[in-house]
Amino acid sequence: MKTLQEITDYYGPLLAKAAFELGAIKLSPDNPFTWVSGYRMPIYNDNRQFLAKAANRALICDAFADMTDALGLGDIDNIAGTATAGIPHSTSLADRLKKPLTYVRSASKDHGMGHQIEGLKKAGDYEKANVLLIEDLISTGSSSIKAVEAVRAANGICNTCFAIFTYGFKKAEDAFAALDPKCDMYTILSYPIMLKTALETGYVTESQAKSLAEWRESPFEWGANHGWPKEEK
Repeated sequence: MKTLQEITDYYGPLLAKAAFELGAIKLSPDNPFTWVSGYRMPIYNDNRQFLAKAANRALICDAFADMTDALGLGDIDNIAGTATAGIPHSTSLADRLKKPLTYVRSASKDHGMGHQIEGLKKAGDYEKANVLLIEDLISTGSSSIKAVEAVRAANGICNTCFAIFTYGFKKAEDAFAALDPKCDMYTILSYPIMLKTALETGYVTESQAKSLAEWRESPFEWGANHGWPKEEK
């Protein structure tokens, strides 16, 4: 059986290369992007681009399946995807593992039955099922934490979250650790592996890689420190 480190070492670079090819990850430290928050950031991530190729969807599913084995998660009863980006990959994994599938909205619907979670049985809750949450990206962790809390509020046991990619912010790590009980978070592709692959493939130069490493340490100060102050909206 593969270890978790072996899994991320193998799948991470493959996923990074696919992300660069498809534009799922774009790096531009010399002309940074403006995020919705107004901050200038040298990276843009849109994992929905992976949906364009069946091979990439299969790669993500293979990695998640190997991760469940490595972590001994044989007692998982339900795969839950975050809406909307986590749904395709949670579906693939649920089909692979032959498990029930649910998906979690960011908030309850304001019409119809008012559900926040779809796919539950008539009882309307998880009935103490062990739930594996599938996310596409973990940034600050706030949306993922809300999904974990929603599953738990629906009588589910959710102590593990998988994601495709993470920026590796300490804020996210602290948020997951602060849950009671804590929720363990694992990703296929980490920021260090992404950056290493970008440098090895010539996507970025040494100086650009250094700037991107600096951003990860202080993302919300990076723009102003490099002459790109936050745009007030």
